[in-house]
Formats: sequence, structure tokens, C-alpha cells
Amino acid sequence: MQVENKRTYKQVLLLAYQSFGIVFGDLSISPLYVYRSTFSGRLDRDQSEDVIFGAFSLIFWTLTLHSLFKYVIIMLNADDNGEGGIFALYALLCRHAKISLLPNHQAADEDLTAYHDPGHSSRNVPSSPFKVFIERHKKTKTGLLLIVLLGTALVFSAGVLTPAISVLSSIDGLKVQLQNKHSSMAVVIACLVLIGHFVLQHRGTYRVAFMFAPIVIVWLLSIAAIGMYNIVKWNPRVYQALSPYYIYKFFKNTGKDGWTSLAGVLLCITGTEAMFADLGQFTAGSIRLAFCCVIFPCLVLQYMGQAAFLSKKFSAVPLSFYASIPDPLFWPVLVLSTLAAIVASQAAISATFATVKQCYTLGCFPRVKVVYKSRWMHGQVYIPEINWVLMILSLAVTMGFRDTNRIANAYGMTYMALTIVTTWLTSLVINFVWNQSLIFALLFILFFGSIEIIYLLSACMKIPKGGWVALMFTGVFLLIMYVWHYGSRKRYLFDLHNKVSMKWILAQGPSLGIVRVPGIGLIFTELANGVPPTFTQFLTNLPAFYQVVVFICVKTVPVPFVPHKERYLIGRIGPKSYRMYRCIVRNGYKDVPNNGDDFENDIVMSIAEFIQLEAEGFTNVDASVDGWLAVVRTSEKFGKRLTMSESDGKEECSSSNPPLTGSSSKSHALQKLQSMYEQESPELSYRPRVQFKLLDTKYKDRRVKEELLELLEAKCAGVSYIIGHNRIKAKWNAPFWKRFVINVAYSFLRKNCRSPAVVLNIPHICLIESFDMDHMHPFLTDATSLA
Repeated sequence: MQVENKRTYKQVLLLAYQSFGIVFGDLSISPLYVYRSTFSGRLDRDQSEDVIFGAFSLIFWTLTLHSLFKYVIIMLNADDNGEGGIFALYALLCRHAKISLLPNHQAADEDLTAYHDPGHSSRNVPSSPFKVFIERHKKTKTGLLLIVLLGTALVFSAGVLTPAISVLSSIDGLKVQLQNKHSSMAVVIACLVLIGHFVLQHRGTYRVAFMFAPIVIVWLLSIAAIGMYNIVKWNPRVYQALSPYYIYKFFKNTGKDGWTSLAGVLLCITGTEAMFADLGQFTAGSIRLAFCCVIFPCLVLQYMGQAAFLSKKFSAVPLSFYASIPDPLFWPVLVLSTLAAIVASQAAISATFATVKQCYTLGCFPRVKVVYKSRWMHGQVYIPEINWVLMILSLAVTMGFRDTNRIANAYGMTYMALTIVTTWLTSLVINFVWNQSLIFALLFILFFGSIEIIYLLSACMKIPKGGWVALMFTGVFLLIMYVWHYGSRKRYLFDLHNKVSMKWILAQGPSLGIVRVPGIGLIFTELANGVPPTFTQFLTNLPAFYQVVVFICVKTVPVPFVPHKERYLIGRIGPKSYRMYRCIVRNGYKDVPNNGDDFENDIVMSIAEFIQLEAEGFTNVDASVDGWLAVVRTSEKFGKRLTMSESDGKEECSSSNPPLTGSSSKSHALQKLQSMYEQESPELSYRPRVQFKLLDTKYKDRRVKEELLELLEAKCAGVSYIIGHNRIKAKWNAPFWKRFVINVAYSFLRKNCRSPAVVLNIPHICLIESFDMDHMHPFLTDATSLA
């Protein structure tokens, strides 16, 4: 037990060390611009010592109440199986209350391991009246989703503004040496640093990540030492400002101007949200250890030192941080601040990528290419489209404003609005998930929310002085996400309304009225039950189809990760002779999707296990419209019925699995055509080939073995991915805003986003697409097809 505790203690220390470079970069560089933003505007004239002390007292208590008490003590407990962030809170709420607007929910989803959280169990607790009210009204569910999307849009805005303010404020130190001459040079240097930073994003941070933590630690210790030096040299009495009495004196002396200056004070807590958002990469204990032992005391010493310096030299406010640095240390600190700013920018950019990925998986963002690499840091992704958008917007903000104060006004408003969204969602978690009384949840939101609203109202006073940029970015990002979610949901409801009836499928017979050719056809659909209308288009326009048909529904469930053995739900469509199956692939909102050959092999193995479990009368299933679904990988016999081995690709089928009577292998012409494709695309020839063999097992029913042999023969013949594209339009008599959203905005986003085949990483040689579906969108009347 002692060895285990010692090992755990070492792991916590290691995680705490790593968190400095990922979690606290943005928070640690706030001293660069807090005082200059606080004393901008009408407070830029000479001030008394009491006003300077009052500003520091505000900073200290804001850090204490917001960062320490709210986030470190309370918010780090509101995790979703160790994950944090806006979507973690929303997922918790969706699992403990019926408030989700996401389709394709199965009863079997509640049997996922991630759903069982003893600490947050609410099955035997009576629902609160407020929870029942939200569950019964669709408008409240939509409003909750809009709040989540608003928080996500604010994260995007922070991803634009954080690199701009971090790099520009660190380069501002050159103005001290240049004596404000050629100040445009600092802007040019900042733009060059930003361009280089974004250009290198595609290489990941794994090569330099080990440097992030030392940079931030050295930076924090340096600013703490400078703060102590300034306290001793300029005004040792500054410790008295720790008393909240100086806050009263501050507002008494400054009046309305002091209230407006709160927009600058709130910048001392920007970056605190990262402690909760990045919780999945660390632990609550490691983040608490790093914040309480290093971050908080170092920041307090630095802010106290600047206050001591400004109490004697108030004229240095425009560049207070660099002016307070002793001359011998100026250039080392300037270089160190630039490196710390890059670390802070990287944290914001990575958080934006992760948030976009979660939005996309939950159907709230247009399709984008998400790049994963195994050698990268855990949870790190790269999205090319978002990277270049962030770079262009950050450069536009930097070159357009050329002033840290204006960017700070927009940044402060963005962060404070984001933290209000988090506070509101956390209050719902307290009531719905933690099963605390509604009064306790209201006390939480009243205490922290009232403080944050005061800061937000102060930041709103700076809208004409740069704050409008935050509103513009947030509004655009929110509109994009809502339009995409609205259009996607309506398209799903249309497919659900027009799905093919089983009566029609059964009327076609086992051959479906066409010729069945060797191979497996994977038809992708958003429907978790029923046959999509896309299938009838293929049967109508193609004279032949594959002997094995699998309908694939890839959906995201409100959990961070789904265990691999619980990922696949397998079922059957129609009688056994039809050889039609359904596979529901369940991913968590932070899962890395399994594509390519591994995906094909998983499907074949799962279907084979399902066939045998069905014959054995397996009862641990989920009822569906078509039949029943089973999580086959939870079976103890999984993987012991088929053997899987790598093949050189020269032989079509194993001799132990001879082709069935009436079937045919690939013709010589098809084999020659495939080899030509592989020569033109060398990467296809390096794809690992897997060969399945059926073990010598005695089956009571011969038809089970025949079905398994036919499945393996179809896999040997080849797998094709089939995707249908349909376009929806609003009816001519629909309201104008609905016609604009569907016919203009949503249509534009669909035409300019990534293709589903690119997102699913499907080889073009295996892809079949249909583009001839054009449907009227239902608003007031039933849907009709225009095709």
C-alpha cells in the first residue's frame, strides 16, 4: 500500500509539472496587460496611493474568489468521468435529464460503462420541478443548446484574441527601448511571430511540449522575484492592500470611472477556464497542487510588486510591467515573455481545435478534416481549416487595432461571457446531477453570477473601444453552428419520416429484385433504425447490389469515451436469407474514430459474432424496429470463433473457406483494374490485407455456417462504402427566415465543407456516391420529393 501511494504521489507531481505548460500559460501572462488596461481611459491621470492599492485589492480578491474558490474548489468536481469543459457539463446534463436534442438514442446506450457513476447517481432520487419543466418543453431544451453553442462560440473568439493579445503584449516591451518611436515595428514583429506559430501547427506540439512547462515555470518564478524586488524597493506597505477595505476606498475615490475600470481588472482571471477545460489531460489534484503552490502565490507577488511600483511612478502605467523590470534583466525577461506568450497562444489554439472537434461530432459544426497522429500528445488534434481561419483573424485584429488595450477590451468581454455560461450550466449540474436542492444551485449562481455580471456590464462599456470585435466573432460563430445544427436536424427528420418500410423490403424477396454480386456494401446513414430512402435510389438505378448489405450509423453519445468492446451494436434487417445487417457505431465526444481497414475488420468480426450469438439464443439485447441489437464484443467468446491473419493480397480466398455454390470471385478484368489503381495510388498497395478463417466448429444449424462462409467470402471479394447525398429545400410558403436558413445559409455551408468521404477517411477506389436526391423540406405540410 505504501508503494502504491508513493507511486500515485509521484504521478500527481508529474502531472502538476506538465500542467504548467498546457493549462496555465494564458493565466500566467496576464500581468503584462492588467494594470495598463485597468488605468486606461479616465483613470490614466495621476492617482493616489489608495487608488493603486484599491486596484491591487480588486485583483487579489477577484483571483481568490473566481480562480481559487469557484474553479479550484468547486468546478474541478463537476467533471464528466474525468473530462471538463462546456460539452462535459452538457453531456452530464443530457445523461441525467431528458434534455438532449441529439437523435439516434437507443436504450442500450444507457448500459455504457461511462453512464454508471456512483457518485452522481440519480435513478432513485425524485426529479426536481425545474428539471421536469425543462424536460417537458422543447423550447427550453433548444434554449439550453443555444447556451452551450454560445459558450462554444466564445471559445472560438478566445482562440482568435488570445494569440493576438499574448504576442502583442509581450512584444510591447520593445516600445520601452524604442521610447515609443517606430512602434509599428513591434506590430510587424508580432505578426511575424503569429504567422510562424500558426504555420507550424500541423507538426503538432509533441516535439516542443517538453519545453512548455519549464518556460512557464521560469517565467512565473521570474515575475515573482521581480515583484518581491519592487515591493522591497518601492513600497513595502503594499501588503496592506490585501484588505478588502481598499476596494471600498477605490470606488469612493474613483466613482463611475472605477466601475468602468473593472473591465481591466477582470483580465487577471482570463485563462482560468483552462483549468476546467483541460481537466481530461490531468487530474483535479494535480491542477490544484500547481495552482495553490506556484501559480497563485507567484501572480499575487507580481501584481503586488507592480502596485508598489505604480504607487510611486504612476506615469509608467502604459508599460508598467516592463518599466518595473530592473535594467539588467530587461532583455532576458522580454525574450522569456515572448516564449510564454507563444505557450499561452498554443493552449488557446489547441483548445479551439478540441472544441471544434466536439462540436462536429455532436452535429453542431460543418464537416471539417480532423487530423490525429499517434505520436502527438494525448487528446491533441489539428484542423487545417480552423487553423488558417484563426491565423487570418488574429492577424487582422493585431494589425487593425495595433493596441493591446483595445484587444484587451474584446478579450475581457469574451472571457467573462464564457465564465457566465459555465456558471449557469454548473448550477444545473448541482441540481440535476449532484441532486442538491434548487436553493443551493440558486445560491451558487447568485453569488458567482452576480459578481461576473458586474464585470461583464463593465466590459460592455468598452464595446465602442474594441469590444465590438468580440460580439462580431461570437455572433458569426454562433450563427454558423446553429444553422448547421438546425439544417442537419431537419434533414435527419426528413429521412426518418420517409424511411423505407419493412413491408416494401419483404415484398422484394431475398434478392431484393436485383442481382446480388460478391462483396460487402457498407451504406452510411444517420438513421439508427429503419432503411433510409437512399437505399431505394440505389435499387432503382443499379441493376445489381452486393450480396451482404450493412447499414452503418455512426453516432455520438453524451459520454467522453466509449470502450472499444461496447462500441458496436449489431442487428439484422429482415429474414436471414436477405443478408442485411445494421451496425450502430457509438463514439464518445472525445473519441478518435476508427477508420480504414481496422473499421472493416471490426465490422466483419462483430457481424460474425452476432450470427453465432443469435443462433445460441443470446438474450442480452436491445429491441429495435427491425429486430434486436446486441453488443457482441461483451461476449466472452468474441474473437475465439474466427481467426484473423495478414495476407499478401495475392490470393482471393482461403482454401478452408471455399466459395459457395452460385457465387463467383472477382473476374480477371476486375483484378487487373484493381492492380492498375494500386499502381496509380501506391498508398493503397501498402494497406494491410487481413484474411479471416472459420474455425472447425460443429453447428447445430447448417444455415449458420453457410451464412458465416458467405460473410467471409463477401469480405474476401471486397468492401465498398456507399454514401448518398440529399439536398433539402424549404417550401415556397415557409417563413422567410426558414427559407433563408435552409436554402441559403445551410446550403452554402454544405457546399463548402468537407465531403463525408474525406471525414470518414474512405479510399476513393472503394467509394460509391449518389447525388441525385433533392427533397422539399417540411415545415407546415408533409414532405414530398421533387426528384
